[in-house]
Amino acid sequence: MPEPKPKTSISSHRWILGYLMREKAVFLPSLAALFFTAMLSLAFPYFLGKLVGSPSDALKHRIDPQIVLARSNEVVLQLVAVLGLQAFVAFFRVQGFIRSGESALNHLRRDLFAHLVRLPMSYFQEQRSGALSNRVSADLGVVRETLLTTVPQAVRQSVILVGGLIFIFIASWKLSLIMLGSVPVVVLAIAFFGRKVRGFSKAAQDSLAEAGTVIEETVQGIADVKAFTNERFEAARYSRSLDAFFDVTRRGAKNRAAFLAFIIFALFGTISFVAWYGARMLATEQITWENFAYFILFSIFVGASLGSFPEIISQFQQTAGATERLRELLDIPPERADGDSSATLGGAVAFENVSFRYPSRPEALVLEDVSFQVEPGSRVALVGPSGAGKSTTFSLILGFNDPEAGRVLFDGRCASSLALQAIRSQTAIVPQEVLLFGGSIRENIEYGKPGASHAEIEAAAAQANAHEFIASLPEGYDTVVGPRGTKLSGGQRQRIAIARAILADPRVLLLDEATSALDSESERLVNEALERLMRGRTSLVIAHRLSTVRHADHILVFNHGRVVESGTHEELIARDGTYRLLVETQLV
Repeated sequence: MPEPKPKTSISSHRWILGYLMREKAVFLPSLAALFFTAMLSLAFPYFLGKLVGSPSDALKHRIDPQIVLARSNEVVLQLVAVLGLQAFVAFFRVQGFIRSGESALNHLRRDLFAHLVRLPMSYFQEQRSGALSNRVSADLGVVRETLLTTVPQAVRQSVILVGGLIFIFIASWKLSLIMLGSVPVVVLAIAFFGRKVRGFSKAAQDSLAEAGTVIEETVQGIADVKAFTNERFEAARYSRSLDAFFDVTRRGAKNRAAFLAFIIFALFGTISFVAWYGARMLATEQITWENFAYFILFSIFVGASLGSFPEIISQFQQTAGATERLRELLDIPPERADGDSSATLGGAVAFENVSFRYPSRPEALVLEDVSFQVEPGSRVALVGPSGAGKSTTFSLILGFNDPEAGRVLFDGRCASSLALQAIRSQTAIVPQEVLLFGGSIRENIEYGKPGASHAEIEAAAAQANAHEFIASLPEGYDTVVGPRGTKLSGGQRQRIAIARAILADPRVLLLDEATSALDSESERLVNEALERLMRGRTSLVIAHRLSTVRHADHILVFNHGRVVESGTHEELIARDGTYRLLVETQLV
């Protein structure tokens, strides 16, 4: 699969801003309130300057202490009033930013998930279990931190910086120019270190996702972990993932620390130099004491504002790395959405000179020039050794993959001319290893027909020989099955899967024979349910047992990706070929 072209950091930030603007009715007023409160923050150094006053005036005119006290009281009351107004507006501003930010994130999460579930199966076949969800979760965490914390902080500090610069220019343009002389140096440092921080951020996100994947895989396979006493092995595997993450973050921390140290030195070195130069100007009466006091106080605010920008920019660089990965995911083309969506399948399925190889293994031809035809309502068994191409045939019928050559046909129509939704909504599969979702039994059966009534669910369960055991459970159909259905036995899971397929009422049924690992009683119940399910439907069965093959209308024998024999049981057993050899070994 070709790698999507990465986006620039600017376009990534605009992309995130686009999600925020979906909430502009809340976001823009909150942004205006933020500008207002940031401007009010500049009142603090202004009133402090008024409190300091001019000592030369006090000495010359011998101002009455009572006048000084009255003036200071007036200034403090004005300052308290401004701070109260700032706090009042900030209360609503913070709520607005959180509301708009979380809402924007929910829009992003919905878009990501909606796109994710529409990606082709070939993409998921190349992904490691859990890696994708962990990576997306880590990237969204970075974006969330930026939207809720860094964006408001960046806006606030920008307003303080600009406003403070205006005030210090009013106080002394000469000192202001000296201070601004350090800006080009800071910008160059941001450009140099920012690129490195961004690269380490992406590597850290990947390493953290890898560590999360180890946890997910271990929990999913905990029975095997304990059965093989591999707890220590898994702990060591997780430890190695954490070491890799720590190594990346440690190297990234060096760059961030060097960046911050340089900024602090350049920033406060500049302020120190300006204070020294200003003192000389004051001594030579090139600046008044009051203007010098204003300059120093506003310079402290400007310096603090500038000092926060390295961390803000560093966070934005991390966000750029995270959003690039999210956009790469969204840039992956989804499954095709074209074709006839109103088509009704009659049940005929055919392969016409089909060849296929998986994109992840281009050197291995899985199916080679496969041709066969399945009549509507017939039962066809697919037999052959492991790796012969039987499951891949099911994958092509469901449209999970497209043939490299040849055509898959439904009722004589090429699958590519039909909408995938039309094909899959009229096709059902019961796999050998049933995956149940972690909800209730009712929800798992209803998955075959979302919105089905309780009566329909019970009827499907009864046909699948599942109603009796479900009714015997304390919570009945509301019983939670546990992760992947672990609270139920293999036979119970199979019957729920069959009930789900019955509820879907498909025209084409795909069965990866599900009785090979069941006890005799469970096998009997499942087989009875399968017989009801297959009645009147086109059924293709990957057969592992001879009893299934004997009842098939037609048998396709796969070997090394080709259909080497086909016919009825009697016809094939009479030949001295692959099928006869499989029968002698009971097809297992």
